[in-house]
Amino acid sequence: MEFPPTVPITYSIAGCSEHSGKYVAENIRVDKPLDQSSRWSGAYQAGNVKQWMLLKTEELCVLKSVTFGKFHRAHPCNMKEFKLLVGLTESNMTEVLHAGLKNDSVPETFLIRYTNSDAVPFPTRYLKIVPLSAHGQSFHTSIWYVSLSGIVDQPFVEQVHLRHEEHQETVILRYILKHLRQRRLLTPYQEIISRAFPETSSSASSPYLSTNPFEHPTLTQLHKSLVLQGDYPVAETLLSSCASQGLLSEAILQFQPSAEWSRIDSDALKEEFMQTDEVNEHPTPRIKPSPRGGHAMCLDRANGLIYMFGGWDGRKSLDDFWVMNVRERQWRLISTSRNSSGDIHPGPRACHKMVFDDNTAPHTTITTTAASRLSEGASPASLPLPGSPPSGNGSSPPPAGNPSPAIYPWSTPWSAEFFRYHTRGGQSGKWELISRNTSAEHGPPLIFDHQMVIDTTSQMIYVYGGRVVDGDWESIKYSGLYSYDIKTGRWKMLNSPDNSSTHPFIPSRFGHSMVLEPSTQTLFIFAGQRDDGYLSDMYTYHIPSNTVTELFSNFTTAGGPDACFTQRALIDTDLREIYVLCGLTKGPPGALSVLEKDSPYWIYRYKRPDQPGKWTKILSLSSPPNKPEPTVGPAPLPRYAHQAVYDNETKTIYMHGGNAGLEKDTEDVVRSGGDGDDDSRQSAPPATRDIGVGTDARREERHVVGGDGEENRLDDFWSLRLKRPDSIDIVRRGKYIIRQQRFRELCEDDVPVKALSYLKTEVSAVVNHSDPDEGSLFRSLLSHLLTPSFAKQHDASSSLASGPSAAKGRSRPDTPSNGIDEDATMTDSDAEPSSSGVTTPISSSVLLTLRLFEEDPSETRAQGEVPPPSAARYRQRTQVFEELLQFVNEDVRQPDRDLLELINIDQMGQEI
Repeated sequence: MEFPPTVPITYSIAGCSEHSGKYVAENIRVDKPLDQSSRWSGAYQAGNVKQWMLLKTEELCVLKSVTFGKFHRAHPCNMKEFKLLVGLTESNMTEVLHAGLKNDSVPETFLIRYTNSDAVPFPTRYLKIVPLSAHGQSFHTSIWYVSLSGIVDQPFVEQVHLRHEEHQETVILRYILKHLRQRRLLTPYQEIISRAFPETSSSASSPYLSTNPFEHPTLTQLHKSLVLQGDYPVAETLLSSCASQGLLSEAILQFQPSAEWSRIDSDALKEEFMQTDEVNEHPTPRIKPSPRGGHAMCLDRANGLIYMFGGWDGRKSLDDFWVMNVRERQWRLISTSRNSSGDIHPGPRACHKMVFDDNTAPHTTITTTAASRLSEGASPASLPLPGSPPSGNGSSPPPAGNPSPAIYPWSTPWSAEFFRYHTRGGQSGKWELISRNTSAEHGPPLIFDHQMVIDTTSQMIYVYGGRVVDGDWESIKYSGLYSYDIKTGRWKMLNSPDNSSTHPFIPSRFGHSMVLEPSTQTLFIFAGQRDDGYLSDMYTYHIPSNTVTELFSNFTTAGGPDACFTQRALIDTDLREIYVLCGLTKGPPGALSVLEKDSPYWIYRYKRPDQPGKWTKILSLSSPPNKPEPTVGPAPLPRYAHQAVYDNETKTIYMHGGNAGLEKDTEDVVRSGGDGDDDSRQSAPPATRDIGVGTDARREERHVVGGDGEENRLDDFWSLRLKRPDSIDIVRRGKYIIRQQRFRELCEDDVPVKALSYLKTEVSAVVNHSDPDEGSLFRSLLSHLLTPSFAKQHDASSSLASGPSAAKGRSRPDTPSNGIDEDATMTDSDAEPSSSGVTTPISSSVLLTLRLFEEDPSETRAQGEVPPPSAARYRQRTQVFEELLQFVNEDVRQPDRDLLELINIDQMGQEI
């Protein structure tokens, strides 16, 4: 859909809460920044009474932005935090923005959301502004000026309106259709399809031979075969057909993946890393970089090259520049500051950042480094660990004013240099100094443990956070969010550190993660350290609108990793996944920082950047098929201050170096385990650990960071690919679910010998016996032989009222209970004992629920001679059907949520 141009939108005041004195709502329609009376001011403090202002546009529009004008100077009454809601009517409005204004004189424009979760644009007639706080405490909130912008082209807006209404009707009908079919109301189900979507109905006499808009026709056939007919061989064939039609492709990503690590550089390469001729002081060629942490890496995807610069080796900052040819698996030393033949070359540094620009065509591709350049004695990598006090043993920075000599005449101990390296073109192989000190050009100061990303399409670089280095080691200062325009060479501050004047704001930090989602121009920022605490929050920053959204205040409680520091994050924008390689975590207050050994790798999956996604832990190596005993395999040691890059084409993560904690603790942890294979652990390479699958003891193993001992810095280089189930394995899992149901029915309907034979042959054939969960479930199926009347013994008060979705995700039905025989005919005289022992009649609502699942009149015509399932079996099979839907792509299946979840009966008729 091509959008018409955005223009100013005229509006009127449709209503507002009580105002103060002469500060009426009409004043906000005129921009008079010098007139103190030209504003609306609420009659009460915003925190005590709900206040609001309702604007009505002159005509229906697509509202895209709202601008707030201000007084000509800071004012304590200026609105700070607010919400915006839009809608077609006053009674049905949707929140589209929760933000805040700065207390200054600069007007602020906010881009607001004008599409729903399905990316369908919606029209607006009303805008409600809800002030939440003022900048001054105990002051009334004032709004000085408001202007609106959007699309008012009426033919286009009318088209948007019609499309949005159609989308609403479709969504509502999809929920209704699911509800009707769940309750076995198949006649109205088909009636709605035939009337609302006549072009999709193929046969009025067979409600299950038609296609309909709320699911793929193959799934409709699957429901018919599985739920109504109990034709399990056909159901399995249809499941395989779903795979061949690509209906399982996206759902595969929902399954928990396992990590497949591969060591790229051989351990035999651990020779002399750097030998210096004492006379000539020229380095001899070395075959791989020395152990280090706090270095920087970037990837040239097209040529399969990974560039690496600098770092900290435990004694000094480094200035060596390397390239790894991934295809040939070889390192090559490009240069150091000592062998640069007088050319410009970055000096030693650590905890800096580097990005690769693959869109600087046609002549030059550049690698950019920006960040902390410190003299050797004041490297930020030598700062004490979080929470530990400075000491005089060489682990803390030296006193300010005693730095090592500067490398270049223009350098100062605290200069924030900015370099570019040309990888092709006329300047190929040359470093270029872009800036001697970015802080003097409105850029970031000298910082470390910050983050930097590049948008190659827009030619913009973004730098956020980090600790400021200015020689004052007693106070902690943080950096804000900056952008650098590669084309113009200009820096711009987008968000100052600790800009709490806006809401929500991102607390400043260092050692965090930041990745860019280019298509939506959104930055993800999460974790890191602030003061003495590790963070587990997550924010998005929408660059065009300068809008911050808090996704998680604590992602640990949402199923994510622990609060962490110096973790590494990489994004796959095609799959909408963020991969997190965890670093340091911290226990209770006062405890030492630790490295978790139990698979410290996570995936964050999102549908939209501005909405919370789902965290999933990446499993360690899994056992090979048909091999029930635990196996071991190589994997890198847990670490922090490492570096990683991601190849979006090959879906491969590359990781190098870092710090594995103290040498003594590392050895203890590596050699510990639960499998008793001490010899294999003692012979493992220093940067490698052997993983015993299925070992519970592994979960408590940690590397301790802090105390006495020599730190174990690493020089290993690894690749990581995620192993996910393929469509063949998904079909196998689906068949396992189907055959479990078939076995349960055999236990109820046939002789035990036949059911047992089916379990040992047909069910066992589709079980992955090396998977502990699948194996345990398979063995538990034997219990159904002892409870053949299971399906008839069901608790009506719990299961029937909640419907099939209440047991979603379970492959086994509920345990037997003394409930109602659901196959029996219920009458008004049926009763159940109360808690007091008095027999009371079953309520009409329960009787209604029971009758909902009885045979529908259309089933006889649809199935012919096939006997219809009982009410209990229909619900049980529906539960199995919905469990199979977890394997199917979301856009071709019925809605995940139930209709009852969308309706809050308890609040109907109340003002919300």
